[in-house]
Amino acid sequence: MAPPLRITNTLVQVLEVFLADPTVERYGLDVMRATGCPSGTIYPILIRLQGIGWLQTHWEDIDPVQAGRPARRWYRLTPHGAQSARAELAAYRQRRTPRRGAVKPRPTWES
Repeated sequence: MAPPLRITNTLVQVLEVFLADPTVERYGLDVMRATGCPSGTIYPILIRLQGIGWLQTHWEDIDPVQAGRPARRWYRLTPHGAQSARAELAAYRQRRTPRRGAVKPRPTWES
């Protein structure tokens, strides 16, 4: 059983990349460029999302010599992943948004 998903700012960025068009397959470098985060941050998130069933993956079927680059691992949101990601992001944003009518405390100035 996978541990519960901790919603971080970076995870939010990754989910937003995938939710921009949930039908599009993306590879790690694509997600890194879109978020500005390094591989050591992105790949563990992709692995966790795959582990909880939010992402499906497959290796690109190419000849690396002919293509002049290694094969890419492609990631795409599953239908369950897209639905869950939207729900988690909505809850995250609701927690981050100040309530209407909430009064911020004024700073106290001591002389």
